[in-house]
Amino acid sequence: MTTAQLDTTTPAVILKLDRNVMHHGGLGAIRSLGRLGVPVHGVHEDGWAPAARSRYLHDRWIWQPPAEDVEQVRDGLVGLAERIGRPAVLIPTDDAGAIFLAEHGAELRQWFLFPDPPSDLPRQLAGKYTLYQLCRQLGVPCPAAALTGSLLEAQRFADQVGFPLVAKLATPWRSASATGLRSTSVVHTRAELADTWRTCADQELMLQEYVQGQDYFFHGYCDTQSRCRPGFVGIKERSYPAHAGLTSLGRWVDNPQLHRQATALLTRLGFRGIVDLDYRFDPRDGQYKLLDFNPRLGAQFRLFSDTAGVDVVVAAHLDLTGRAVPQGSPRVGRSFLVENYDPIAALAYRRCGLDFRSWVRSLRGADELAWFAKDDLAPFGLMCLWMGWRAMTRPLRGAPRPVTTQPAARKARI
Repeated sequence: MTTAQLDTTTPAVILKLDRNVMHHGGLGAIRSLGRLGVPVHGVHEDGWAPAARSRYLHDRWIWQPPAEDVEQVRDGLVGLAERIGRPAVLIPTDDAGAIFLAEHGAELRQWFLFPDPPSDLPRQLAGKYTLYQLCRQLGVPCPAAALTGSLLEAQRFADQVGFPLVAKLATPWRSASATGLRSTSVVHTRAELADTWRTCADQELMLQEYVQGQDYFFHGYCDTQSRCRPGFVGIKERSYPAHAGLTSLGRWVDNPQLHRQATALLTRLGFRGIVDLDYRFDPRDGQYKLLDFNPRLGAQFRLFSDTAGVDVVVAAHLDLTGRAVPQGSPRVGRSFLVENYDPIAALAYRRCGLDFRSWVRSLRGADELAWFAKDDLAPFGLMCLWMGWRAMTRPLRGAPRPVTTQPAARKARI
């Protein structure tokens, strides 16, 4: 990929509404476009968030509106657009942003370029139980699930499918941010189920059958015709939390069957934009079961950069600015490591036979790191400081700081 192939006169805005300073996906998007000469504006909750200090930022905007306040988010984005002064590609990195743009983005199209999926689709796909209902309606393989209204109902579901179970907040873009709860956890016993139910008593909790099998993920970008170009398949070799969380070590694989299954679903849904799907192979029936559908950028998307230098963020910018997306060759075997989470995940994977030497070899062989980059060192250093601060202060934390209602611009260091 060369700067001549991109419209570097059209800036990009990396939008994040969820309060998560450790979001490495946003940093990946900043680097991906910034290295190619695109002026990148990042929305951050803190001026010292690691991604906010990337050398590839043109401007950082310190802003954290409540995602459910439609008027405040809209007005803030309009203000941001007016300060940028020209149309910009808008890329959401979380469910809240993707849902907002689908449902309320019409008024923003004079300032921003972004895909237009059916307005009700991202909310339906991001919701855990609504996704399950949609899968049942369309005949898409997925694990059994239940939205239980009482602990007794939860225990009955556990009796039907057995332990372990997967417990998920049904609307994680609202519940997880507001409560600090994990959006997904594995429940092994009736006692753990009761404890999880009490912890989530004020939230909608979905229980899902736990499938014993290999985790896969699919990342892609769908154009205005819902054609997925490009699309990539990877496996989760390790995740945090173990077996039920984000990818801490992933690898690019060649899996034509899953690629066809995912792209056929996207076309059938009429989806448009960047997508991140989670699957698990079920050895009982030989099917790939859809676990999660994230209608936005996946945090590990930088694993998939083909021989043309195209990833899903580059593809989105090219397509939304009217440029052709080059067709590169896959780089099967390429790996991606998240430095701050994989050491923690590895402790849990010792039970599955991972020894220290094998873990060290996997670190040395990683092709792409979430944080460390020789040409952009500040985010890695700040990530280390944030992780240390979290470790020291987690038991002492109080209420979060008040949110900022309007975006404030701060010039990035170039």
